[in-house]
Amino acid sequence: MADQVQLQADLLNDLVALRRDIHANPELGFCEQRTAGRIADELRALGIEVHEGIGTTGVVGVLKGRREGSRTLGLRADMDALPIQEMTNLPWASKTPGSFHGCGHDGHVAMLLGAARVLAADPDFAGTLHLIFQPAEEGLGGARVMIEEGLFDRFPCDRVYALHNWPGLPAGTISTRPGAIMGAADKFRITLTGKGGHAAIPQDSPDAILAAASLVQQLNTIVSRAVPPYASAVLSITQIHGGHAHNVIPAEVMVAGTVRTFDPAVQDRIEDRMRAMLEGIATSFEVECALDYDRYYPATINDAQAAADVLEVAATVGTAELAPEPAPTSEDFSFMLQQRPGAYIWLGQSTHEHTAPLHNPQYDFNDAVLENGVRLHVALARHWLK
Repeated sequence: MADQVQLQADLLNDLVALRRDIHANPELGFCEQRTAGRIADELRALGIEVHEGIGTTGVVGVLKGRREGSRTLGLRADMDALPIQEMTNLPWASKTPGSFHGCGHDGHVAMLLGAARVLAADPDFAGTLHLIFQPAEEGLGGARVMIEEGLFDRFPCDRVYALHNWPGLPAGTISTRPGAIMGAADKFRITLTGKGGHAAIPQDSPDAILAAASLVQQLNTIVSRAVPPYASAVLSITQIHGGHAHNVIPAEVMVAGTVRTFDPAVQDRIEDRMRAMLEGIATSFEVECALDYDRYYPATINDAQAAADVLEVAATVGTAELAPEPAPTSEDFSFMLQQRPGAYIWLGQSTHEHTAPLHNPQYDFNDAVLENGVRLHVALARHWLK
């Protein structure tokens, strides 16, 4: 028993060192060359079959159980960092200016590699486990690219899971829910074009700034007046750009923002209302309006049975909790769940020392929950690949 405890301590120490090494050397989406190389080396050292370059920098490890079985399972970890300047001053802080692991993907990689080590040492399961290390989750759709390059054709998965740290939950708590768990993410960019002219002669120049001001007010009525009160949606204006001099009415103004929803019908309703508003603005202010509306991530929808299985398994390794509501943030694991049944899972990481939210310059992954993540990955694999 003492040897076993020491082995577990050695594993966790190794994972902490690996996680902090990845944290100190962050790489943005589709540029995760060092990270992917480190992952591939770790998997090969375990005797796991390795496939590289899927979706540019994606890595898939294939581990077969010692018992015969036809079932397959995918476990996914994202690898990319964020284009944010870290402000933690930790010894393992980012060495790359303007880039850091502010969403905990370094921890996700370490937890899945830890599970790979445990399962490779004792592959007492039936079937095939696919360890999916995905690039470019942060807004670039790395999951979609991997799928387009044949991810599930080459590595069949009857079910697929993804684990993400969650600062909103106590450290070690595992939570998920059936149905929607993360929102669809849309982004829009509206260009309003007038003629431009002297600010002292406004009657000769359709005013794109005035049109933009009216548009912003109208856009903020869509959720309150066009979306049913029982539905959830967010519309936020995040950018307005126009003009360069105090005495010139600009010819062009840009308005941009994001929309978050959980229901495609609500998503359609919001875009339709936005287009109708632009027609009215164009007529009222004599400007041209162009809308670029991009539905870049769909809602993350968990399979009901897969979510139920997570909660059942999680209760055997720690604290399990049914998530009462989805989060309006988005996740490109949604593309994988459109292709295969599975579930997206939250792992709490909040303690007195770890309070910063995701995407915050003060954020750092809580190494104390590495063990929780490894145990959950292993338990899910053994449960599905019985």
